[in-house]
Formats: sequence, structure tokens, C-alpha cells
Amino acid sequence: MSNNNRNEQEKKLILSLKQKYNFDNASDVINVYRWLQTNGYKFVTKDGVDFDNMLYEKVNTIKKNGSLTKPEVKNDVSVTNQGSFKRIDYDKELEREIKHQMKQREKKRKSLILACLAVIAISLGYFGYYYYIADRTQEKMEELAEKVDNSAYSGQMSLMTHTEIVINDNGEKEEITLHILEKYSDLYKENNDLIGWLKIEGTDIDYPVLQSDDSEFYLNHDFYKEKNKNGSIFLDSDCNVVDRDVNLIIYGHHMKSGNMFGNLDRYSNYKYFKEHPIIQFDTIYEEGTYEIMYVFRSKIYTEDEIRFKYYQFINANSAEEFDSYMNEMASMSLYDTGVRAGFGDELITLSTCDYQEKNGRFVVVAKKIQ
Repeated sequence: MSNNNRNEQEKKLILSLKQKYNFDNASDVINVYRWLQTNGYKFVTKDGVDFDNMLYEKVNTIKKNGSLTKPEVKNDVSVTNQGSFKRIDYDKELEREIKHQMKQREKKRKSLILACLAVIAISLGYFGYYYYIADRTQEKMEELAEKVDNSAYSGQMSLMTHTEIVINDNGEKEEITLHILEKYSDLYKENNDLIGWLKIEGTDIDYPVLQSDDSEFYLNHDFYKEKNKNGSIFLDSDCNVVDRDVNLIIYGHHMKSGNMFGNLDRYSNYKYFKEHPIIQFDTIYEEGTYEIMYVFRSKIYTEDEIRFKYYQFINANSAEEFDSYMNEMASMSLYDTGVRAGFGDELITLSTCDYQEKNGRFVVVAKKIQ
């Protein structure tokens, strides 16, 4: 109930009492006072508190003057000439008004409890559904990983081929035929957006890597191209694994369930890095092992901000440009891994959201060692 409504109700109650009772009469004063006390009615507005104080002072005055005698238990009202009384017959309308106020309070209290219970139920339902979807997603990913791990043809080329157009050393377009690794051929048949597989031993990261011309498609779609808020691990649409770019940028959601890149920020701890320094990233055409170089926090900047934007670093046209990028990342790194790279090395960058600041990102950069 709002303060205005409560103020109006208490004014109405006080006016009703003053119309029905003579507050210069001892029995009327005691009548009203006892009823308010018996029913536990509490005034909360200024007018109500002033009225309550006035009533209390009158009761004390009656008692000090000795005009109040012990009442007798009778059903009628009998007031003596001295202002004392034998029995108070409480006003029925006043009783109804007070009971109405009590019922309104109780009703409000119950409504508040029901509203809280509803919010709790909805929240539990949401989190239950969230973790159900997370568990189902993880189960599907584990099934895909099992298909790859159980393949008897790890590292072997399949009969399945794929044709790509690349730019040769003379700057001319050239058509080449690529053989897909046997262990990825079945998955490629299910989704030809498959571009590779990412795995970090001893962690939950063990996922297919997808690539679409629409850079946002796999933000909310799974391997089977079904809607899924967990999304998928995917390669930046501007990156090319065939005509190999210097740096391949791989994205994944930072899910609270730990799915996708939900635990990537554990690399903020140096001990965790020492326990998991190697990343396995295979393209569907060749296997690859990478050693972590840099771990840092960054953010998405506006176009007009002149800052190092790691997500724009895909290629370097010279050793000087490459070294400049390395220096930027080294200065941002949370610790020194001791790993360095030179012009000509191939890199991967893992990127996920970081909630320490608006548009924050957590980034892990690794160098190919074999």
C-alpha cells in the first residue's frame, strides 16, 4: 500500500472515531484505546501517530485522576456520574474497520509471498532449462569427440577431397585439390562448415571448429545447425586455413556452465597455464600442435579509437609489422610464458567474452610448433 493510500485510510479511521466517540468522556477514551491495543492496530502516518499519542495521554490522565474503576463483566454499557465504567460494549463498526485493516495487511503479505515464490519458481525453471541445454550440448559434443578419438585413421588422408581456389605466388588464382583427414571425413559429411578441431588436454575444451560466411551464424547454432544459445566454436570468417593466414582467430562463448570457452579464463592463473601449455588445433587437412605465448584481457574498441585491436590481426606483411603485433601482445600479457614467435610462424588466437568490463574479451595466443 502506498503512503498516500495509508494516510487517507488512517485519516478516515480517525474521523470515524471522532464522530462516534466523545474523547472528553473516560469510557469512550478507554473503549477506543483498548480496542486498538487488543487488535494490535498500529498507526504509521504522522496524523495517526499524533492521534495515538493524544489517546495515550488521555488514558494516563484518567488513571492519574482516579476516575477509572475496575470494570465489571456485563453486556451493557453503564457509565457512572464520576466517569468510571462497569463494562465496555465495543462498537461493531469500529471493529469491522479494524478487522478490515488487518485483513488488508494479511492479504498484502500473502500476495507478496506468492509473488516471491513465483519469481523463485521462474528462476529455478530458467536455470534448470539452461543447465539442461548445457548438458545436452556437452553430450552431443562428447559424441562427436568420441567419433574422432575412435577413428583408426588418425593423421591419414581419406579419399574425400575438397577443391579450393587460392592465390599462388604470382598473384594468380589457382585451383587446388585438398584431401580431408580420414578422422574428420564423416563429420565433414554431416556439416561441410567443419574446418577443424580444437582440443586442450586436461580441460573441457574438445570441440569441432566451424566456419561460415556469416560470422554470426555459429554464435547461436550448434554443429547440426540447430538453434542453441551455447553456439559453437568457430573460426573468424575472414580467416583462411588453406591459403594459410598468419593468425587464425577462433571464437567461443564464455558460458557459465563451463561449455565452449566458459573456462578459458582459467588461464589468468599462471599455474593453470603451466599445467596446460599446449593446444591441439587440427584443420580438416592437417594436424597441428601449438604452444601458448600470450594471455591477456582486452575489449572491443570503437572504430575511431586508436588502440591495438587483436581481432584485426590476421596477417602481417613484414617482419616489422609482425614484431609490432608481438610487442603489443607481450605488453598486455598477464605473465611471461617464455615463448616467442618470429615472422613466418603460424599462430592461433582463442577469444571469448570477459565480464570484468563492458565489451571485455579474454584472449589466449599460441604458436604452432609442429
